[in-house]
Amino acid sequence: MISYQKRIRDLREDSNKTQKEIAHILGTSQTMYARYERGASELPIRHLLALCSFYHVSADYILGLTDSPTPYKR
Repeated sequence: MISYQKRIRDLREDSNKTQKEIAHILGTSQTMYARYERGASELPIRHLLALCSFYHVSADYILGLTDSPTPYKR
């Protein structure tokens, strides 16, 4: 299973965004966002939801529970 740290880093890099840009979207500092990517701090649920919305992927995808980025249909 892939870690959410790797997944959020890969999503950011694939989008050609910097840590500072993503941190701004989340309303946090670049230092704190870097800690999320390194696994030094846990990703808060509010930031997980914001990342899902920004990247248009499911939380299960970010958390490594599925390899399909598409959110489930309701």
